[in-house]
Amino acid sequence: MEEEFQPEYGPRWSDQRVEWMLGALVLAMVALLLALIVTVFVNGWPSFAHNGLSWFGPGGNVDDQLSEISQSAETGAGYVYTFHAWPLIWSTILICGGAVVLSLFTALFISVFLIEFAPTWMSNILRPVVRFLASVPSVIYGLLGVLVLVPFIGNHLITEEQKSSVAGIISLTGYSLMAAVLILTVMIAPLMVSIFTDALASVKAGWLEGSLALGVNRWRTIWKIGVRAARPAIVAGTVLALARAIGESVMLAMISGSTAFAPNPADGLIFIYEPSRPLAPTIVKSIDQLSSPPAKATLFAIAAFLLFSAAMFSLVGWATRRAMSRYGAP
Repeated sequence: MEEEFQPEYGPRWSDQRVEWMLGALVLAMVALLLALIVTVFVNGWPSFAHNGLSWFGPGGNVDDQLSEISQSAETGAGYVYTFHAWPLIWSTILICGGAVVLSLFTALFISVFLIEFAPTWMSNILRPVVRFLASVPSVIYGLLGVLVLVPFIGNHLITEEQKSSVAGIISLTGYSLMAAVLILTVMIAPLMVSIFTDALASVKAGWLEGSLALGVNRWRTIWKIGVRAARPAIVAGTVLALARAIGESVMLAMISGSTAFAPNPADGLIFIYEPSRPLAPTIVKSIDQLSSPPAKATLFAIAAFLLFSAAMFSLVGWATRRAMSRYGAP
């Protein structure tokens, strides 16, 4: 009678023990996230409490307000918390919104080309290149913007007449809304392309082949079936890119002009050449003021607003994906 073979293993890990370890890891991550949220909002609450809804509105120069807030800790006359963040919020909306819209259309068409129309050899080369571009540090994009794009805008696109027309208000040097939007677009588009291509590649081949068999051309097939089926992943990629854009600080601090100015569309074409500064770079620019309690509360309030915005966009993206899941997308 043959002896039953029973291989000897190392330390035995029961399913229950593995389940406990994974559960503990998940709980630790959730606890860390909650601690982060609580820390940011608790430290930023004094700024919100003293300003109320006016924190989100216009009024005065943001840089002057930050300076007054920081210096109030040294005068002994009481802390000053007066802060109106609208110029920073408006700049964030313009730069991030413009970059995400441009990136969405650019990335979508590039992804369709790579999946459906590009030769296999070209697709095999370009897809790793796109993933590499998505991982390039943002400071490198900022450096290229400072050395190439900003001088080009300042020397070739902005006229002397435009510079003199706003000379008493703001200085047009090339560090502008336009430069920030273009560089941010180049930075986040590869991230969207890498997600979109994976989504389009995972669409069921039978769906596309069935459409082609009925005589529908390739462009209409990929657009009406492939892109439609991949819409949840497209939404997810867009939200992820938007979250990265909102939190970008170093690159935008380098090329946006780093001026707390709200570009005005009513100014006409000159509007895109005006400098500005979003929320995240403001934290970097004022980081040396953390020793002042009211300045610390103000910077944490800005961080809390960014955190809340990212959470809301993620929630909207999740809800949109669920609404689109009936299309059978990946």
